[in-house]
This record gives sequence, C-alpha cells and structure tokens, in this order.
Amino acid sequence: MGKGPQLATGEDARVQEKLRTSGEIPGHIAVIMDGNGRWAKKRGLPRTAGHSEGVESVRDTVEACGQLGVRYLTLYAFSTENWKRPKEEVSLLMRLLLKALRDETDRLHTNNVRIQAIGDIDALPRELQNELLEGIQRTKDNTGLTLILALSYSGRWDLTHAMRRIAREVVEHGLTEDHITEEMISSHISTAGIPDPDLLIRTSGEFRISNFLLWQLAYTEIYITPRFWPGFRRDELYEAIRDYQKRERRFGMVSEQLHGSQTEVGAGRFMKSLTGQ
Repeated sequence: MGKGPQLATGEDARVQEKLRTSGEIPGHIAVIMDGNGRWAKKRGLPRTAGHSEGVESVRDTVEACGQLGVRYLTLYAFSTENWKRPKEEVSLLMRLLLKALRDETDRLHTNNVRIQAIGDIDALPRELQNELLEGIQRTKDNTGLTLILALSYSGRWDLTHAMRRIAREVVEHGLTEDHITEEMISSHISTAGIPDPDLLIRTSGEFRISNFLLWQLAYTEIYITPRFWPGFRRDELYEAIRDYQKRERRFGMVSEQLHGSQTEVGAGRFMKSLTGQ
C-alpha cells in the first residue's frame, strides 16, 4: 500500500473539497509561527507551555496541508536572532525540537511527507543535527508535502551565504558582472529549486516579516492573523487560503493583462518564463 496523507473526514473533508473547488490552493505556504510566549502569559502559564502547545499547531497544520495538496510548507521554527534569547529558553527550544523530530518523523513518513531544512544547521546542537539529518534521509523519497524547517535561519544570513558562494565562483571561474542575474542568485540561496511561497501566514497580529525569506517573498501574498501560534489550527489555515483565493496576483502586470485576450500572457505562464520552468 502506498503512503499518503491521512484523509480528512466528515465536515472537515467537506470544507477541504469546497476550498479545492472555489479557487487555487497555494502550492507553497510559509508560516511565521509567533506568539508562543504571549499565549502562555495570557493564561498564567510558563513560556514552555506555549512552545509545547505550538507543536500541536504544527502537527495539525502539516496534516491539513498534506490533505489539501499543498506541495511545500516552510515553517520559521528558530531564527538566528532567537539565539539571543535567555540560555534556558534556547536550551528548552532545542530539546523541544529534538523531541518533536523523534516523535513526529514516523508519522510524517507514513503520511508521505518529505522533510527538508534551511539555515545554519551546523550551529544546532550535535544531537539535534543528527536527528534532523536522519529524518531528512529517511523521508527523502517521499512524494507528498515537503515540510521545510527553517532552523537557525534568517533572510540576511541566506543572502550573505549566497553572495559568498557566488563570490567563490567569480574567483574560481572568472565570472563577469553580466553573469550575476536574478536566476543565478535564486540558484544559490537555501531554497534553490523550490518555488517561492505563494502565501505567507503570520500569527500574533504583528505586521512584519522578521528577516524571513527576504528574497523569496517578493510576490508572496501575506495573511496576518491575531491568533497566537499555539491557538492556530486548521480552521485558521482554511481562512487564510480563502483570503488568498480572493487576491488578484498580478506579478507586476495590470488587471487587463490577466483578464484580457487569450494572447496576453497569464500570471502563471509569466512566472514560469521567469523561472525557466
């Protein structure tokens, strides 16, 4: 029997089918998971409770995305700036990430989810690195949802390392300034080969992107919810997708080009021409 996502049932299955028939399902969703500490404080709980409940939100979101047919889900799990937090909280987060990988990899593999990671993985504790790499290796041939964990990641880190790799190629291969194109930069960032996000979800009501996927978010639709991440479940994911389906994605063009004659290039073909797909 082939692997695949656990199917939705009952009312949830009906909601998912309506989403599929009412518009486009985003191919790539990125999420800034914010508000764990504030969720816990509001309830008189330690911050650890917020982080633990946030794992439940991850589980539900990953499952729903797999059921809907989302191809890529990128979660901002730990930023380079998060290393500045109190040592006790950082240690807790590392242990929680390790436990989540150990507890969830079997389920992800059974549901045909492929695990990938972006960021300065070498900065993570060795035990966490090993668990992460084992999960990536074990699920590498899965063909369903690709779950991308952004760990010790920031957009500026990503661009800095891309520039360093390009600089090495300039030195080693004598490249000129004409070789430096958008396509070349895209091929050297950590998400090379992965489509840019169609939809960015930010929880906790903050209106900023917090140094996340700075290059990749150029044409991404943004959805802000006041819910803290531990309270985020698939119902809010569905609402974000409904909102996305109402947007007109013009990619620099005008509405008349999108809705005009058949000779005009549509947004999907336009983007494919840019990426060479």
